[in-house]
Amino acid sequence: MIRWTGILLAALVTACTVLIATSPVDARQGVIANILYVHVPCAFAAYAGFLTTAICSALYLVRRDERFDRIAMAAAEVGVLFCTLNILSGPIWAKGTWGQWWVWDPRLTVTLLLWFVYLAYLLLRSFTEGSERTARFAAVYGLLGAIVIPLNYFAIELFGGAAMHPDNLEGDSLGPAIALPFAASVVTGLTALWHLVLVRADLEHRQAPPDL
Repeated sequence: MIRWTGILLAALVTACTVLIATSPVDARQGVIANILYVHVPCAFAAYAGFLTTAICSALYLVRRDERFDRIAMAAAEVGVLFCTLNILSGPIWAKGTWGQWWVWDPRLTVTLLLWFVYLAYLLLRSFTEGSERTARFAAVYGLLGAIVIPLNYFAIELFGGAAMHPDNLEGDSLGPAIALPFAASVVTGLTALWHLVLVRADLEHRQAPPDL
């Protein structure tokens, strides 16, 4: 599975690079808009990673299967990675469009909160012993942490005029020349997430002590 997702990811990266390189420059924002091909896919990948943590945490609480616990932790690690990339790439776009590296826009603020929530999850896992009790507590935390995800996505609608971010993308938000490379970048980001989660979960499985 890991080999095939790696091959698929390599193919998608190649295709996505070609599509972005040949796409037209945004008429309003200029070349700075190209950062959205990284920024937005990283956001979706972070969402997917944290949702995977929540789902696998729930499955672990029900079935007590350590495989779900390993996938939950792996997805949280990779989700935090993509959330970090999202937070780092955002100011590049913000400086070019808003004239400031950082403003306490509602979505920016909630994204930072989401990052801290799952960073705390990882710290909990790393600073405590790998006991079943720790796994159960982390599973509950990982499940409850998912509440922040819809809050983050709908922050623009919830806070109305207080948000500087543009509206969430609708079906006709992108022109035909931009829609295809944008969709390809999102699919590539999600594929990268699943590939890295599989790799990290496999590594965790290999490092786990053998059953007695």
